[in-house]
Amino acid sequence: MFDKMKKEMDPGVFWPTFIMLIAVSAILSSSKDAGEKIVNKLFSFTTVNFGWLFLWSAMAIFAFLGWLAFSKYGKIKLGEGKPEFSTFSWIAMLFCAGLGSGIMYMGTIEWSYYILTPPFGIEAHSADAYKFAQSYALFHWGPHAWAMYCLPTIPIAYYYYVKKKPTIRMSVTCDEVLGEKAYGKLGKAIDVVTLFGLIGGCGAGLGLSTPMITAGISYLTGIPESFELKIAVIVVWVMIFSFSVWRGLKKGIKLLSDINVYLAFTIIIFIFVLGPTTFILDNFTNSIGVMFNNFMEMSFYTDPIQKSGFPQGWTVFYWAWWVALGPFVGLFTAKISKGRTIKEVILGVVCFGTLGGWMFHAVLGNYAIDLQVTGALDLVKITAEQGSAAAIIAAIGALPLGKVVLVVFISTAFIFFATSLDSAAYTTALVCSKDLSDYKEPCRMHRMTWAFSMAVLPLVLIFIGGLQPLQTTVIVTGLPIVFVYILMAVSLSKSLKKDYGTLVFKNSLLYDDKGDLK
Repeated sequence: MFDKMKKEMDPGVFWPTFIMLIAVSAILSSSKDAGEKIVNKLFSFTTVNFGWLFLWSAMAIFAFLGWLAFSKYGKIKLGEGKPEFSTFSWIAMLFCAGLGSGIMYMGTIEWSYYILTPPFGIEAHSADAYKFAQSYALFHWGPHAWAMYCLPTIPIAYYYYVKKKPTIRMSVTCDEVLGEKAYGKLGKAIDVVTLFGLIGGCGAGLGLSTPMITAGISYLTGIPESFELKIAVIVVWVMIFSFSVWRGLKKGIKLLSDINVYLAFTIIIFIFVLGPTTFILDNFTNSIGVMFNNFMEMSFYTDPIQKSGFPQGWTVFYWAWWVALGPFVGLFTAKISKGRTIKEVILGVVCFGTLGGWMFHAVLGNYAIDLQVTGALDLVKITAEQGSAAAIIAAIGALPLGKVVLVVFISTAFIFFATSLDSAAYTTALVCSKDLSDYKEPCRMHRMTWAFSMAVLPLVLIFIGGLQPLQTTVIVTGLPIVFVYILMAVSLSKSLKKDYGTLVFKNSLLYDDKGDLK
């Protein structure tokens, strides 16, 4: 089995990524104080000097995908035959890869941070602070996020299914710009950078979710929260998603994703029906209006005069997180999108993804806001004094049958992130493989190696502690990937023009410039 892995893997991508992961983890964990200083300096340097780049990139990506979907290229089919997965399973895997348990964490409590430190110089705890709180949460998990996930998907799928390239890699999609360098050392460097961004983004998500899981376990069982409990949670996590990765795409990841979506919908429906239904609908509607009314200002807000740090700490952080996770979600989505058109993939990812994220924020977030404004629970105070994980557990515990719902909530979050990590481990193995012609899957031992490796960085981030290390990790790993995105977009445009520049579509059929059917 190890021989098969050795034969399959590309050492020029595998070993630099693996060594970089171990080296960074070792440096950060050598001293908690030193590691904290390092991440603080990196965070400040990156956000101050490159925050604007993330904001412009997000808007450019959104515009580019809109043009691509509704151009003649949108009708190009990514691979022969019917779609490999049903629409439900495709959306389920898409949700689980792109959302993860972070949506349950942030979906419940993100608004409280904006009440404490609102944007635009608004006074904390004011009516305007509440007005923008949920609007910003919807904005951060909206179309921009899924556009940044979708951009890598299209060129990867196009090169793999249409141009028949035997590997699924970011570097290969840059060959119209880089030429043969895309297959040499420069190409391998691109793949290593994107893989490390993938691991950093997943590590940040796990670093957010683990305290919520351990807080729930402590609330239900009375076991004190501790670093050892967090390690135990991660070990069980690794066991679950390793089994899923071992089973493969159809028997493992698809099955776990389907189960997770059913559990998530059960929680959402329960809270919507038994919670403050009218308030949920009213505040969601109001928040959508506020978001769209301020969409452009929110998209380009850098706060250069007051320098509150809000856009750097939140919007830039989120955009960097989506960029860092983009290669992983893009690679995985490309793998499961065989048989769909470019337009179908773009609209499916951006629209279904956005609606899914908004659904969690609308129900979980507005239920929690109702507890705050009615005085049932001061979640803002709990967040400030005990941390957001404690506030989330308190909010879910306040529901009818609170402990039962909390068990389902924690289980769903647990499986949610397991599905994200097994997708990430599967994707990393794809990129580190030499040849995946005929749509082969990476060997099991290769997938398992990355499944276990995915736990290293989250443990380090949890050891350092706090939100700052998580924000720094995604911002620093996301920065170089922005430039890879630019290369991919330019290369895809040139490749489409070269391959289909003289072609036209009539009645969904493709003709050349002489009128002959292709």
